[in-house]
This record gives sequence, C-alpha cells and structure tokens, in this order.
Amino acid sequence: MPTQVDCPTCGSKVEWSPRATYRPFCSERCKLIDLGEWANEEKAIPGEPAQIPEQSANDDF
Repeated sequence: MPTQVDCPTCGSKVEWSPRATYRPFCSERCKLIDLGEWANEEKAIPGEPAQIPEQSANDDF
C-alpha cells in the first residue's frame, strides 16, 4: 500500500506519489488556502526574529 499523509489544510488522506499533483495537499484549493495563511502571517516558524545589522551612511555596498 502506498504511503498516505494527511492534507495539512483539511486532513483528508493524500497518497504520497507522483500522481498526487498537489502533495502534501489534496487539491489546489487546499494548497492556496495554506499559502494565503502564510502570506497573511497567520502561520510562522517559531524562533527569534532575524536581526538586520544597522548600516552607517559611509558603508560601501
């Protein structure tokens, strides 16, 4: 039996194979819902925020 995973968006079973075009999602709709959640910053990877070093006016690029 092929490996199956749960769709991260709706929880339905998805066969992990080349035939599953949107894996690990069950459909394009679920994939786009997930992408929208990341874009709206509803999801995030835990950790410290990135620190951007300050640049002085004399710094060369």
